[in-house]
Amino acid sequence: MKSTASLFRALLTVSLLAGCSSYRPAPAAFHKTLDQPYRLGAGDRVRVTVFEQEGLTNIYSVDQSGYLSIPLVGAVPARGHTAHQLEGEIADKLRQGYLRDPDVSVEIDRYRPIFIMGEVGAAGQYSYVPGLTVQKAIAIAGGFSPRANQESVDITRDINGKVMTGRVPTSDPLLPGDTIYVRERLF
Repeated sequence: MKSTASLFRALLTVSLLAGCSSYRPAPAAFHKTLDQPYRLGAGDRVRVTVFEQEGLTNIYSVDQSGYLSIPLVGAVPARGHTAHQLEGEIADKLRQGYLRDPDVSVEIDRYRPIFIMGEVGAAGQYSYVPGLTVQKAIAIAGGFSPRANQESVDITRDINGKVMTGRVPTSDPLLPGDTIYVRERLF
């Protein structure tokens, strides 16, 4: 009987340690990116306004390679740039033989989507809106399934070109392009 109890404790310890081995706390960079200006990426759509130039004012999408294709100037790098930086890039290109002093403004028209997987009602791709938290995103995806761990989720995020995954509480804010994985609870 004593050996059975010892064996049970050993198995319980091993199983608990195995369950903890996949734990990945969120890197410090996860929360630092929330306080920085938004950086454009593939899938974002921006409204470019060039004052008194109706032919150049339009909505443009950032393509898979990270560029906008604008008439007259061609491809303009957008990936990793803020909207303000992109204004400068477009104005510089337009100054090179097209317009004397272009007045350019850029605003984000549509953010790239977020993705939700795991123990939710309807996993899939969803539109990002500013102020979205994990909990709100899960509500959009049909809520938690009966087996879901409702305390924390794993988020995969591209930070400065490096893909990182970390575990965060459901109250954490999201960024465009995030992938949320809702794990199954143990008990």
